[in-house]
Formats: sequence, C-alpha cells, structure tokens
Amino acid sequence: MVKKGAYFLSLAFLVVLVSSGFNSLKIERVPGFHIDVSNKYILYDVPNEEESMEVNYEMSGIEIPYVGKTFAGFKQRLAFKESGGVLDRVNPFGYMGKYQFGRSTLRTVGIYDFQEFLKNSVWQEKAFNALIAINKWELRNEIPKYCGRVINGVEITESGLLAAAHLGGAGSVRKYLRSNGRNGFKDGFGTSLNSYIKKFGGYDISHIEANKNAKVVL
Repeated sequence: MVKKGAYFLSLAFLVVLVSSGFNSLKIERVPGFHIDVSNKYILYDVPNEEESMEVNYEMSGIEIPYVGKTFAGFKQRLAFKESGGVLDRVNPFGYMGKYQFGRSTLRTVGIYDFQEFLKNSVWQEKAFNALIAINKWELRNEIPKYCGRVINGVEITESGLLAAAHLGGAGSVRKYLRSNGRNGFKDGFGTSLNSYIKKFGGYDISHIEANKNAKVVL
C-alpha cells in the first residue's frame, strides 16, 4: 500500500514538473521589439537607442506604440514631431493638421476646404501620401544618386530625404545635396534639413510610387 501511494505521489509530482516546464515556454511581449513573419524569413526590428526613448507617447490619454521602420512608423514619428499628432493643430505660421501642411501645399494636392481638413483624419492621411508621392517624383534623380552617401555625418536615405522635403520642400533638399550639405535650410523654429534626414532615415517607404500629379481623391 505504501509503495502504491509513493508511486502515485511520484506520478503527480512528475505531471506538475512537466506542466511547469511547458508554461515556461509562454511567449512574452517585449516593448519595442517586433518580429515580421510575413515571409519565410524572420526579420527582427528593434529600435535604436534614440528610438527606444520614443516607444510610447501619451497624447490626450492615447498611447501610440512604436511600430518599427515601416511606412506607418514613418508617418507616426513625423506626425509626432510636426504636431504632437494633433489633428486640428495650427502653428503660428499657419501650418495645419497632424502633418503641418501649408495652404499652398494643400491646394497642390487638391484640398481647398481647410476647416474640413482640420477635422478630417482621412483627408490628412491622403494628403500626406500624395505629398510623399509628389516629393518622390521631384527627387527622382537625387534619391538613387545620393542614397548611401554620408553628408554632414549623416547617411542619406530615401525616407530621410522625403522627410526633409516635407520640412523645407524638394527644392531645398536638392540644393542641400548638390552643395554637399553647405547650402542648408531651417524652418521658422530653427529645425534643419540635416536633422530631419538623420531623424527619419532608414524607413521603408518603397511602396509609395513617384507621381508628379498625385491628388487627394475625396
């Protein structure tokens, strides 16, 4: 009887031990660590030291997670830099919305109702995509020519150039590149092209096609 009891006690102990072993294999989420399994290879995407400081933003009680070096991540980070991600923000120079568009730029992409623009998130996302497509066309020669080079200590990438074009226009970016960084630009707040090229470098925005006549379809 004692041997039988010891047998069942040992069996119960073994079951508990095995179960705890499987529980230890539970996958835990690590903030800022991302795995892309969209194809047969596993691609790891972790933020660098600077980005790790921006894993989560708190704006009006809304938490915005870091989403990696994707186009969504590019837009998220640029919006936060431009306006704090606030849809209806208008700065002292009249630039408006989440991505801080000037009125002339909005007209270029086909938007004339500025009040509606300030409250319409769909319009703002479409306007951003259209402007990226236009700037990509404007810099169609410079992007393949300069990407990979280092200017003023910063590696040139497509996303960095397009972010800089959003800040100061494609013409300013072209002058900056052709002068090897000597002919710079700063906006009304003192933000430089070089800082945007550095801050927004390395994002994948390859799916946005260059289009001289990109418009917002309302």
